[in-house]
Amino acid sequence: MAGRSSSSPSIARRFSRAVFAGATIATLALAGCSGGDGNGRGGRGRGDEGTPQVGFVVVQQSQVPIVSELNGRTSAYEVSDVRPQVSGVIRARLFTEGGMVRAGQTLYQIDPAPFQAAVAQARANLAAARANRDAARTRAQRYAPLARMEAVSQQDLTDAESAARQGDAAVQQARAALETAEINLRYTRVPAPISGRISRSLVTVGALVTANQTEAIATIQRLDPIYVDIQQSSTDLLALRRALASGGAVPASAAVRLKLQDGSDYGYAGTVQFSEVTVDPSTGTVTLRAQFPNPQGLLLPGMFVQAIFAQAIDTRAILVPEAGVSRDPRGNATVFVVGRDNRIVQRTVTADRTQGTNWVVTAGLNPGDRVVTEGTARVRPGQLVQPVPAGSSQRVAPPTGRRGG
Repeated sequence: MAGRSSSSPSIARRFSRAVFAGATIATLALAGCSGGDGNGRGGRGRGDEGTPQVGFVVVQQSQVPIVSELNGRTSAYEVSDVRPQVSGVIRARLFTEGGMVRAGQTLYQIDPAPFQAAVAQARANLAAARANRDAARTRAQRYAPLARMEAVSQQDLTDAESAARQGDAAVQQARAALETAEINLRYTRVPAPISGRISRSLVTVGALVTANQTEAIATIQRLDPIYVDIQQSSTDLLALRRALASGGAVPASAAVRLKLQDGSDYGYAGTVQFSEVTVDPSTGTVTLRAQFPNPQGLLLPGMFVQAIFAQAIDTRAILVPEAGVSRDPRGNATVFVVGRDNRIVQRTVTADRTQGTNWVVTAGLNPGDRVVTEGTARVRPGQLVQPVPAGSSQRVAPPTGRRGG
């Protein structure tokens, strides 16, 4: 019993040493394994010596379209007011209101009876003028030999020849009067001057219309194709022309796209036709006109739309991923650039617009600069970093402790 009780403290001491040694080895092993990433993650973090590792992209100049998003309003390709050219009473309306009409189609029928009578009278006057002319010609022909024989006086011959010429003039006048009467008779059928969609009728059957009246009796609009009048500020237009003159941009012939009032995209692309040569003094804008196909008639005159198109191509722009651009408290765009000595340099850049997932930088960067796009939250200006190309995997060094720890 005495021997058994004396050996128990020795066994307990050996057990305590073994537990302490095992805990120490486990702690060292955990410390060695966590040394590859100062942030406790397998991603991009600090290097072997505590230097932050950042991912960068090498930026280069590229050709970037200068895209403008401007407000516009649709207008008809052609507009024609229908007005009568003769006075009379409307006897019939020969079209469907709001429907399509073709050029030359009869729209209204004016009472033709007075004009038919005028044509008949003009024809009778022409026949009388021809009869008088023939009689004058015959008399002049008979007087000619008699005058040579002095059977009649020379004055009588002169009068006969003059009457024959007056007869010719009377025939021409009567013929012109007949043509006028026939034209007025044709005008009793009011035709469509252009093809397109016609409005509602502003007169009814039985209404009296007059020639050259100021009020239109209907309006026709051609909607395919259709115009979009785009408003651009004179300041933006001046900046664009200066960029084109300096050689930093070249003209673009990109198609114009439309965004409708409900936010949807119009399915057809258009082209810019011309730009106004004057600035509207009330709005300070210049009007650009674009033409779009409209086969389904989706666009109607007077609709507000948003036009998206490229007026020029910037040949000196630099694209920087969005992750590499931040804003300071004043709202200025800034980027981190890796210098030659691998130290961080903060630069203020001009980035006023985006293209896809990139910022378009027009000032503040040079081709070949290494812009930090990964790990920007862990660096500050002047800090030494380990730059690697963006997207490359992190290399973790193996632990330097004893094997089996």
